[in-house]
Amino acid sequence: MKKFLLAYNPVSGDAMFKKKLDDIINRFQSRDCIVIPYRTKKESYDSFFAACIHELNADGVIAAGGDGTLHKIINMMLKENLDIPVGIIPSGTSNDFASYLVIEDNFDQYIENICVGKAQYVDVGSVGDEYFINVASAGMMTSVAHEVDTRLKNTFGKLAYYVRGIGELPRFRPLDFTIEADGEIFQEKIFFFIVINSPVVASFKNIADAKIDDGKLDMILLRHCSLPELMKIATDIIAGKNVLGNKNIIHKQAACFKFTCPDKVESDLDGELGPCLPLTVQTVSNKLKMFRL
Repeated sequence: MKKFLLAYNPVSGDAMFKKKLDDIINRFQSRDCIVIPYRTKKESYDSFFAACIHELNADGVIAAGGDGTLHKIINMMLKENLDIPVGIIPSGTSNDFASYLVIEDNFDQYIENICVGKAQYVDVGSVGDEYFINVASAGMMTSVAHEVDTRLKNTFGKLAYYVRGIGELPRFRPLDFTIEADGEIFQEKIFFFIVINSPVVASFKNIADAKIDDGKLDMILLRHCSLPELMKIATDIIAGKNVLGNKNIIHKQAACFKFTCPDKVESDLDGELGPCLPLTVQTVSNKLKMFRL
């Protein structure tokens, strides 16, 4: 009989996952598997969480929440050298990595695959001693996710991010960046950068042809441009159009990126506050074992 530790964030998304808990447990029990719920705390996950995994001899960990919940769980597991598969039940405001895996569209099959142990190793990114599964970013948009009130996120979901982000556009100012991509060094005045592992960012799909198992990350820079040009890029992204051909977008693939800036600039890792620049972002190939469709 397989056992899974279900780590759920009680305040993710609309804070209603707890009402779905019985259905989730039933789905696993009907397949002769046991799910042990673990209610996460606001603080980072400590050695007690890892001890629970060891004590239960769990066959896998399932993260129920958004990208931030998944981020914290994988960091705990990788730092504790826990080599068991991780699954996702998307229930946050932002579920980009789960969207890339199209879990919600094939949820019953995904549960079945977890129960039979269908998994694969995927790449992650690292920044110092922190890991990220989907995106690292820095620049003028980085603070948006951290400044949106939890009540607004629970009420309006992703719309709260978009409204806040669009409202910031007129206040954008360029930053002087020096960027190194696998040894290639160049300088640019940019508004922000993102380094992605999957092609789904901020719920927008196919941002780039990124793959989670190719040993590389994709970097996208938004150059300094006029407000009308900036609005055009924003509306094209919202409309699902490919913007990589835009003259104000720089796209590069590499295993390692380095970013420096004379200004104080905070980073963001999977929607969680990261360290200030300078930043070295590296690919860690085939690091994390994940349940898959």
